[in-house]
Amino acid sequence: MAEQPGAGLRPSAQRVQALLRAAGHSGEVVEFAETTRSSAEAAAAIGCDVAQIAKSVIFRAKPSDRAVLVIVSGRNRVNEKKVAERLAARGLGEGIGRADADFVREKTGFAIGGVAPIGHATPPVIFIDQDLMGFAEIWAAAGTPFAVFKLTPGELVRLTGGEVMAVS
Repeated sequence: MAEQPGAGLRPSAQRVQALLRAAGHSGEVVEFAETTRSSAEAAAAIGCDVAQIAKSVIFRAKPSDRAVLVIVSGRNRVNEKKVAERLAARGLGEGIGRADADFVREKTGFAIGGVAPIGHATPPVIFIDQDLMGFAEIWAAAGTPFAVFKLTPGELVRLTGGEVMAVS
């Protein structure tokens, strides 16, 4: 595990670290020499189960073009129909579609593979996979495809204000 905790982080990872500190989270952003872009890569670098990876998946709501962030367990796939139904139940009544790299960068400020669950350029609607709630600790991207941070599921909910639901 070639990691560099704290100092020397890339600018996006430094921003996530500062946001975590401002929110009262004491954990450290860890940056790896190898990529943590996919759930499998992140789990291998960290040494945890793929299910403990809290991957950030961005969708584009239609027709508003708002970002919808689904934070899903690394083992799961997002059921887009369930997410769209939940948006409708919240009175947003929108469908969702895949977001391209430009949309993700514009709405979040992060590149695909490094989208943190916090610090987005434009605040998204956020849903959190209920399967993440069963772990003592989980890991999320920290602004780059090489950086992650550890937190508890409760901290994820507190930091994001996301709604916990069955997303797969």
